[in-house]
Amino acid sequence: MLDNTQIERLEADAVNCAKTRQPLYAGRKKIFPNRASGSFRRFKWSVMAITLGIYYLTPWLRWDRGPFAPDQAVLVDLANRRFYFFFIEIWPQEFYYVAGLLVMAGVGLFLITSTVGRAWCGYTCPQTVWVDLFLVVERAIEGDRNARIKLDAGPWTSRKLVLRTSKHAIWLVIGVLTGGAWIFYFADAPMLLGELFTGTAAPVAYITVAVLTATTYTFGGLMREQVCTYMCPWPRIQAAMLDENSLTVTYNDWRGEPRSRHAKRVLAAGQPVGDCVDCNACVAVCPMGIDIRDGQQLECITCALCIDTCDGIMDKLGRERGLISYATLADYNANVMLATPGGSGSVNPSLVRSADGLFSDKVARFHIRKIFRPRTFIYMGVWSAVGLALLYSLLTRERLELNVLHDRNPQFVTLSDGSIRNGYTVKLLNMIPEPRTIIVTMQGLHGAEISVVGIDLPADRSFAVPVEPDRLKMLKVFVRQPADQVRGAAQSFKFRVENKATFESDEYTATFNAPESAR
Repeated sequence: MLDNTQIERLEADAVNCAKTRQPLYAGRKKIFPNRASGSFRRFKWSVMAITLGIYYLTPWLRWDRGPFAPDQAVLVDLANRRFYFFFIEIWPQEFYYVAGLLVMAGVGLFLITSTVGRAWCGYTCPQTVWVDLFLVVERAIEGDRNARIKLDAGPWTSRKLVLRTSKHAIWLVIGVLTGGAWIFYFADAPMLLGELFTGTAAPVAYITVAVLTATTYTFGGLMREQVCTYMCPWPRIQAAMLDENSLTVTYNDWRGEPRSRHAKRVLAAGQPVGDCVDCNACVAVCPMGIDIRDGQQLECITCALCIDTCDGIMDKLGRERGLISYATLADYNANVMLATPGGSGSVNPSLVRSADGLFSDKVARFHIRKIFRPRTFIYMGVWSAVGLALLYSLLTRERLELNVLHDRNPQFVTLSDGSIRNGYTVKLLNMIPEPRTIIVTMQGLHGAEISVVGIDLPADRSFAVPVEPDRLKMLKVFVRQPADQVRGAAQSFKFRVENKATFESDEYTATFNAPESAR
């Protein structure tokens, strides 16, 4: 039994543990990234312009498919269960094409990550693209980093209220445009636009725009880097995709350390000094708010803006670029060994410099051949194989299909003249946006004839039927066989359909049932 003193001590310990317990979720600290300039920043501008242009403009592209199909180049027609992509038309039963593209996207992401790290996250991820767009608006209204920090810390004045209201209003407009562009992929864009403004569009259209507006505004404007850190699973998966030959954004501490803002004073004292002047420019420009000099971190999206800004600082100081660079772990480790005298663990950048102050040829540098290794060949092979299989299937697929269902009850009928009749439902699928005349023929089943319900045609072994463009035509047919021609209780025969104009054909093996006594 515990006495009162021990119980009080345990309760006090529990309270202290509760007070010192670390939260599972850290509150957001506002990040005010500075604007960068350089080759990677220009590349990101280009990617942003291209991806946003594709997203917003694609629904307005036209593609002439004739008078019997929509002329929108890219359209997900849910009402008619079609997917149009320029000259390609996908039916519901061909969804394996979409599945194949998803497999290619997954393998392609593995390939890109294993070679150049999180390039998807840094350049083409929708979250990255829209955050960049929102930051453009923020900088245009509130100014660059220092101005935004000052505005955020200052009191609420009429100027601050106007600036903040303007910024959030434009963010909401971007969100509305994002949601509006999305729904245009599912209906004729010009017609739907008119319906949206006249209030005659379907409720689901307004609901979709509202939801996407809210998510775009929240994720791109309010949460930003938290989406990448807490919501996206890819930062946790990518580690399995990387190896020692994968390119990642790296701070080359073998060259930058020991860092100092007073290099001349340190050198005068006879102490080694690295190239890093501890200006924190790489931290100020990072949209994730991290310090790349602390090493690889889960939050880093490898946008390479720190490379641009650090190269700019090196140019001003007259030093060689590349203090922060894309590098592989293998190259980094090799350079650390070169800069470490006798394996003492103390890095001395002077050991890898030449007499003119530039880094010598002995420094390990990245070469494109390092990308081509067994792992990437496997990814590339799988990706190519899936792509070629989809392409071959797409180029050789038939646009005419036949399916036949036998009547279950009754399976056969004995007519007054003793002949046996079976009923079938014949489904003719015309998968092109043009009307066609299809020839239906019966092969096998001696002496049998076909009659079509609802079509005034004499019983025969073959008949022609028109099929509307992009439609499934269902026919009720009866197959009759004289009693003296019956060869068993179950006889196999074929329905064959053919289009003379395109030389397309399809076959279906069916069964003709008869009573045992009719043999």
